[in-house]
Amino acid sequence: MMDWTDRHCRYFHRLLSPHALLYTEMVTTGALLHGNVSRHLAFHSDEHPVALQLGGSEPEAMARCAELAERWGYDEVNINVGCPSDRVQSGAFGACLMAEPDTVASCVAAMKSAVSIPVTVKTRIGIDDMDDYQNLFDFTAKVIAANCDNLTVHARKAWLKGLSPKENRDIPPLMYDKVYQLKRDYPELEVCINGGITDSASVSEHLRHTDGVMIGRAAYQNPWWLVELEQNLFDELHRPTQHEVVEGMLEYIEAELLAGGQLKHITRHMLGLFQAVPGAKQWRRHLSENAHLPGAGPELLRAAAAKVSPEPVSW
Repeated sequence: MMDWTDRHCRYFHRLLSPHALLYTEMVTTGALLHGNVSRHLAFHSDEHPVALQLGGSEPEAMARCAELAERWGYDEVNINVGCPSDRVQSGAFGACLMAEPDTVASCVAAMKSAVSIPVTVKTRIGIDDMDDYQNLFDFTAKVIAANCDNLTVHARKAWLKGLSPKENRDIPPLMYDKVYQLKRDYPELEVCINGGITDSASVSEHLRHTDGVMIGRAAYQNPWWLVELEQNLFDELHRPTQHEVVEGMLEYIEAELLAGGQLKHITRHMLGLFQAVPGAKQWRRHLSENAHLPGAGPELLRAAAAKVSPEPVSW
């Protein structure tokens, strides 16, 4: 979810989903230890609960970054062992670490010693020819021994040689049964499932076999689905209209603009809000064509929303 789940996106998604645990984009240890910490770690207090996802493979550096995460108020720190991009492979972290379970375990142990917040891992079911269930089983045993608090498994393997990151999101087949089996084999470990989950019925089915469900692209492309999930999973009266969510963003936008931010960096995450509602195309067009203009502010959102039917979506 690089370039997607920034702090603006997370604030917007929190309005839609009061209960979800939100994750940052992956931040590398180098960026935190040698870059602008505030730019990478600052977030709005309303985002809680929120987890920082780290990319790295040096236990000492990972521990130092975990300390930063706790100091900045994050509720969890997560190790990315799932990203298959060329950039992470050249940096010897991400999905290639599935071939180095001892390294991952050392990072978990170092981070657990440094912080009191949960330390978790997100991984794949395998990489390249290392896709036997036994590899995943053994990898999990190592991170459990290091006191990992949660394992989230993308139910596809990653081809590090031959497929692009985009192709790795769709071409390797989904194998949910392997994640279900992992939970059966390690009942004491909190196991969450990820990958190709696009509807509420699937979420309910996965929750019969695992402890949680992580949703990525589907929630970004159709953010209103998060409201439906809140109702289905928590049986609460969290049912704002899309127009109320727009209004809920205005104060945040005003504060960001006063601090020197740009409207386009916020509204790009909101384009899918009115998906399948009459006027949605006009909403997207108005924001896309005008949010970058000098002086664009909150009134632009109201003008764009006025082009959409005021009727709330029903399910």
